[in-house]
Amino acid sequence: MRRFSASLVLPALLTAVLPFGAVQAQTPVRTPLSSPIEVTGQTGGAQSSACGYIGNTPAQVIQVTEPFASLNFEVQSTGDYTLLIRGPQGFNECVLAHDFDGGVIQSPGVLNQGTYQVYIGNRSGTSHPYQLRIR
Repeated sequence: MRRFSASLVLPALLTAVLPFGAVQAQTPVRTPLSSPIEVTGQTGGAQSSACGYIGNTPAQVIQVTEPFASLNFEVQSTGDYTLLIRGPQGFNECVLAHDFDGGVIQSPGVLNQGTYQVYIGNRSGTSHPYQLRIR
């Protein structure tokens, strides 16, 4: 009987199970950032939230290691896309695209220590390519 290592089988299974264009959560990054983070994917997902439809996994996870971190989140896309940031102690921030944003929404701010999950959603349930930049 042949045995296969889980480290070889699991990635193959995930690739086979995830729909084309699905985004897996990125490896968590820690602050301070040594360089800007850029992530691409598809907006939306199957999970309904107050910030539209989001994926089951975040587009990016940020671990803020210092007492306060100044970060700027920027999303470029089309359609009714959203930016949802969830963090410690019930932190939830939702930024919605609108007709006057020129296809780019931003959320600058100072975050406390902790782990933050970043989701790129879509209010209409459709899917469009996006680019997320965190500086």
